[in-house]
Amino acid sequence: MVAPKKGKNASAQSKPGRSLALILIAIVALTGGMFASGHTTPRLGIDLAGGTSITLRAVPEAGQESAINKTNMDTAVEIMERRVNGLGVSEAEVQTQGDRNIIVNIPKGTNSKEAREQVGTTAKLYFRPVVATELSGAGATGSPSPSATGNASGEPTDKATDGAADKDKATDGDTASGSPSDSASASATTQGRAASDALKADPSPSATASDGASPSPSASASGDEATAKLQEQYAALDCTDEAARTKAGAGSKPGDSMIACGQNAQGQWQKYILGPAAVDGTDVDQSEAVFNTQTAAGWTVTMKFTDEGAKKFADITGKLAQNQSPQNQFAIVLDNEVVSDPYVSQALTGGSAEISGNFDQEEAQGLANMLSYGALPLTFKEDSVTTVTAALGGEQLKAGLIAGAIGLALVVIYLLVYYRGLSFIAVASLLVSAGLTYVIMSLLGPTIGFALNLPAVCGAIVAIGITADSFIVYFERVRDEIREGRTLRPAVERAWPRARRTILVSDFVSFLAAAVLFVVTVGKVQGFAFTLGLTTLLDVVVVFLFTKPLLTLMARRKFFASGHKWSGLDPKSLGAKPPLRRTRRPARPVAGPVDPKEA
Repeated sequence: MVAPKKGKNASAQSKPGRSLALILIAIVALTGGMFASGHTTPRLGIDLAGGTSITLRAVPEAGQESAINKTNMDTAVEIMERRVNGLGVSEAEVQTQGDRNIIVNIPKGTNSKEAREQVGTTAKLYFRPVVATELSGAGATGSPSPSATGNASGEPTDKATDGAADKDKATDGDTASGSPSDSASASATTQGRAASDALKADPSPSATASDGASPSPSASASGDEATAKLQEQYAALDCTDEAARTKAGAGSKPGDSMIACGQNAQGQWQKYILGPAAVDGTDVDQSEAVFNTQTAAGWTVTMKFTDEGAKKFADITGKLAQNQSPQNQFAIVLDNEVVSDPYVSQALTGGSAEISGNFDQEEAQGLANMLSYGALPLTFKEDSVTTVTAALGGEQLKAGLIAGAIGLALVVIYLLVYYRGLSFIAVASLLVSAGLTYVIMSLLGPTIGFALNLPAVCGAIVAIGITADSFIVYFERVRDEIREGRTLRPAVERAWPRARRTILVSDFVSFLAAAVLFVVTVGKVQGFAFTLGLTTLLDVVVVFLFTKPLLTLMARRKFFASGHKWSGLDPKSLGAKPPLRRTRRPARPVAGPVDPKEA
């Protein structure tokens, strides 16, 4: 009789303590990481923690109804997500609703106010040449002519202010930027040059000097009227008045000159006359805040343009570089407000640029965020803003936890009644799975921005059934082996290969469904899919590294091995066949005549 060979599987099963030690080490390491990170609870989503929900509706511009399409809406969602994520609001949700609505959910406890302002700022971003600028409101000195012309001698005819902030400076991104200029923001020397050639083609307050003579008005009567109207608006504009700031530039088209407001480094309001847009915000490919250690510039903002944007930017900076302040400046305009107005001293032709000034880190990152994510393909109107209180979210979480507790209790009762002693192994496995799920969710919050919402809680509740199903499959395979007449220890080992295949197939189907659901859905449904997929993977880990090894160890204990009636493995109650035994049968005699006496 040949003894059975011991393969790798048999060797591994003979030492179940290794698997249990491995999963114990993983639990200890993950729990230690959770406490070390300081995030001992999962991050909650807006429906559980409370927050702000904003509904934005796409509004078509005149004659551009077709611009509201799925492509542009998806682009807008992506840009809005990057906007709020750039502010650190990583758990915010941005998703489309219907054909022209976008829902933005900003959880409580984050910088929701600033995020709302960023998301609500849906106008396009433009780079416009500066025609004239001065301090606005009390303390402003002088009132420069919007045409910003100079006299024949070349001396400036007017100054906007004597005490404005240092100007931001735009330099070629391939070279290090120098320190910011100390010139006043509106020390507007106006020697005879227009702000840009773009202004010449526009009936706005442009100036074309020749031979030092004062520029002549536009030949067009309508241009004269537009110029005069813009001059009146500029003279009357008080940027310290919030209502006036809101109206400034309203209705201006990219090809029009306009008036606008902005703040300098000292927090003072300035007013501007700006020429037609020379570069669109969509021409900016990438922008980021960088601390320049090679010069005294400190925090700077770098920009990289698309191929088309690089040509536009090189053209406008080449023209502005020929002018004197303030007509050598371009204004970065977002939602009709000037967020920065750097000057240039040379044409920037490298496809990249760097804006330097008296920036601190927050200011530099804010400007970089606007440049990167400021241009939307559509215009949006804020339809509604609703606030979800934390109390309501707490009630929903409580209800979800109660539902989960009820489901878990029902599963435990079923296991106790049907599997008796085996229920100890099943409940222990459920607790290990729940502990791993909790710790991993707590760690995923700060690492990938995972937020636990109500659908995610539902996914965890559904996972209880999936996990329990894996135990039941294995237990039933073991009981089938016992019914065939085998003792417990060989039954545990023989049942495992067949149970393992069934468990893997079942979990693969569940994980595949969760993955597909995660890819094809948006928003809160993704939370359900993510939690379902995570718990399915953990089910495989727990069954292989905890449930199977633990059952192998328990099979060596007398309580289970002897088939105690409360063990759940009693052969009599399972209707087991007699034990399988090998029996020797006597050799049959050789055929021949039979003695009648023996018969």
